[in-house]
Amino acid sequence: MLKKRIIVCLDVKDGRTTKGVKFQNNVDIGDPVDMAAEYYRQGVDELVFYDIMASARGRGPILDLISRVASKVFIPFCVGGGIGTIEDIRSTILAGAEKISLNSQAVKNPQLISEGARIFGNQCIVLGMDAARDETAPSGYRVYINGGRVKTELDAKEWAIRAVELGAGEIVLNSIDADGVRQGYELNLTRMIAESVPVPVIASGGGGSSQHLADVLTQGKADAALIASMVHSMGYTVDSIKKDLHTAGVPVRL
Repeated sequence: MLKKRIIVCLDVKDGRTTKGVKFQNNVDIGDPVDMAAEYYRQGVDELVFYDIMASARGRGPILDLISRVASKVFIPFCVGGGIGTIEDIRSTILAGAEKISLNSQAVKNPQLISEGARIFGNQCIVLGMDAARDETAPSGYRVYINGGRVKTELDAKEWAIRAVELGAGEIVLNSIDADGVRQGYELNLTRMIAESVPVPVIASGGGGSSQHLADVLTQGKADAALIASMVHSMGYTVDSIKKDLHTAGVPVRL
């Protein structure tokens, strides 16, 4: 049976790790290089590093910081934020990232997904998707870009299917409604997307307890769960979460 993955997310702003609620009121919580090294020591399966201001400010990825993080961790490492060209993808991979997350830039230029997948392989191209409930969207969820600030015309389910057809090898699905509130993942949204595409879906937004992860990895049919607050500030370690999941019968790498 395939093991479920635990992924820690580092949201980075101005070179520091930051955490907010529903993309608002972000506070500085530490140095991303030190934090990445600590989560690697705790046994995290993968790391995701998001430069949350890059797209809004119209600049590319911070390659120096990416390379410093990559030098400390020897697990899959995904980078997102401000990656808008094939050259950005190439330079980010050369800096040490194994995967590239395309979110706002993929919406603005869908060919970036197909070109990136053709040159670097589907496994390198991750669709980052921020979705919120919207009764006017066919699936009941709409896609937002620029750090959840800009509403698009895209339906979440339709966009997920199209992105995978274009070449995305994985989807990180973030529920804006659940983001940072620690009340559990959006199970309905996660299950709908997971059942609609043939690639792994990583649930993001809302993790506040080991039970929340167990729920989204089983009922929500996610292949992996992304966490931040739980390990940044709630007293959990990656190891303690994995032990809880193992006890609950969820297959994880211990």
